[in-house]
Amino acid sequence: MEINVIKATGEKEPFDEEKLRSSIARAGIPKDLRDEVVAHIEGLLRPDIPTSEIYNHILEFLGRSAQPHSRAKYSLKQAIMALGPSGYPFEKFVAAVLRHYGYETEVGITVPGKCVSHEIDVLAKKEGKTAMVECKFHNQTGTRSDIKTALYVRARFEDLAPQFDEAWLVTNTKCTSEAIAYGECAGVKIIAWGYPEGESLAHLVEKYFLYPITCLSSLSGHQKSVLLENNVVLCRDLESNQAALSLLALAEAEKSALQAELGRVLKPGTEKAPVIAAVAEATAEIHN
Repeated sequence: MEINVIKATGEKEPFDEEKLRSSIARAGIPKDLRDEVVAHIEGLLRPDIPTSEIYNHILEFLGRSAQPHSRAKYSLKQAIMALGPSGYPFEKFVAAVLRHYGYETEVGITVPGKCVSHEIDVLAKKEGKTAMVECKFHNQTGTRSDIKTALYVRARFEDLAPQFDEAWLVTNTKCTSEAIAYGECAGVKIIAWGYPEGESLAHLVEKYFLYPITCLSSLSGHQKSVLLENNVVLCRDLESNQAALSLLALAEAEKSALQAELGRVLKPGTEKAPVIAAVAEATAEIHN
């Protein structure tokens, strides 16, 4: 019997075992564990099951497996959404990612335009060019940035010319096809979930293991908030940052658990290196 799943957008589509298996495989999860995950999910299927429920079952199963760190590797999109409802930590996250690509960045500055002043989410400079970066944060799956957002970015860019050379829109979810078409035509660079191919947000994160601290299961929500408030956004920035670690007042056992998890998340294992961006985008196909 064919079983339909309900995506985050509300659309129905048939459950596709190969799509599920592909999303797990592209995370670098070993085949034996991969097979166990698929068998576990197939045993829980029911008509019109939400893809969000399937996703949560996968995370729960991975967390109880012999390789619990796989859970963090499978949850990049949700870890970014967990940065906070205000969106400001997402701006810090984008700035931190761009710094690892050689950009000088400033967050939340106000710049006078021809008509009015504008607060710029991220100012990014590299090789003599300055970009104004608008960060559009969504904390619900299925939400997309539409053409109105792209039009807004272009309008601000025109009011701020000639102080900026480029206008960017960076979002943690997908963009509508209209927004992408407008961006390509009007010169607004869009970095979204799954776009552009090979340079999407997930791929930028994966290339240098730039995962947010919100993916860590060894820290509580309060501890993550403390780090974000002190501008520690990336796992990479926490690994050898004794000042940041001291903010958490961890017991030795807790510190050891954190360091062990950081080591697993930030470094490839003896098997294939975890392709977190690939699985994140494959998961987005299932989930959205």
